[in-house]
Amino acid sequence: MAVPKFSNVSHSFHAELKKRISDYFEQVGQSTTGNYSLFIKAVILMIGTALIYTHLVFFTPNVFWAIFECVVLGCLISAIGFNVMHDGAHGSFSKYKWVNTFAAFSLNILGGNSFMWNMKHNIIHHAYTNVDGVDDDIDIQPWMRMSATQKKYKLHKYQHLYFWFLYSLLYIFWIFVLDYQKYFKAKVGAMPLKKMTFGDHLVFWGFKLFHAFLFVGLPIYMLGFTDWVIGFLVFTLVAGFVLSLVFQLAHTVEHTAFPIADVATGKLEDEWAVHQIKTTANFATNNKLVSWLVGGLNFQIEHHLFPKISHIHYPQISKIIKQACQEYGIHYIEYPRVRYAVASHVAFLRQMGRGSLPAS
Repeated sequence: MAVPKFSNVSHSFHAELKKRISDYFEQVGQSTTGNYSLFIKAVILMIGTALIYTHLVFFTPNVFWAIFECVVLGCLISAIGFNVMHDGAHGSFSKYKWVNTFAAFSLNILGGNSFMWNMKHNIIHHAYTNVDGVDDDIDIQPWMRMSATQKKYKLHKYQHLYFWFLYSLLYIFWIFVLDYQKYFKAKVGAMPLKKMTFGDHLVFWGFKLFHAFLFVGLPIYMLGFTDWVIGFLVFTLVAGFVLSLVFQLAHTVEHTAFPIADVATGKLEDEWAVHQIKTTANFATNNKLVSWLVGGLNFQIEHHLFPKISHIHYPQISKIIKQACQEYGIHYIEYPRVRYAVASHVAFLRQMGRGSLPAS
């Protein structure tokens, strides 16, 4: 499909938001990137991951503690993705480019690929959120129906029941299947992959091999195949579920929109900033523990509007954005508790499975 375009307006909502947010940072005299609190959190998460990995592989505890530590390892890997890699990939972790590159590079160590992520997430998802046929994040076909414009199969009637298991497979499929599909097809969904340099190819294969050694080869050598496969499945399934759920709660709930471009003009109805707000939802923004663990991705509206601002600033700038939305008559979608957002996501999946939601 042709890539849609956004509507242009004389005085855009986005321009007004940028002015207000810029004024805020000038008033408080702060950088838009991360600060010492983010750096300390990053160190805690990375040291914690290294210690648990080392204990599991070289000082293997009994079965109960080993499984418990594998669960914690899955949560820590997710937290590194949310807090370190994600901000680094958007250039908001630090004011220094090399630090952002290093933070984003953590994805390669954990089995993914930063080049593919940049194309899939930063370039496509952040531009065309919830646009079926472009946004790869809502393309889980044929296993799930995430938009009213997607084909409905009989199994979708039960997707609100089996998604728990399917989401858990994300991390395994990401590192062992999806990255390779993108690499060999040179596409992210229907969008062509930008040309990879020799260095990009070297990083892709080098770190895929390094990850295989670190999380497959060495543990099998130290522990044996059976112990490894149990531990590997536990931590990857936990990581996959946490990663999937956090990102899905941000865009696939009952009140988010799935815009369709005008057939004649190829244009979407709204300007880019309004499109982002209509297709995105926040959850549990008053829960400091949730915000700390998920790297501010519960403030997804703020992140989509200002991805180059570190998540540590989202609680403050959310007040400015809410006020602007109220003035412009734009619905700001927010769920006060995690369980409310999960319930809405389940209801959304049920409605999609029944084919009862119209395209918006």
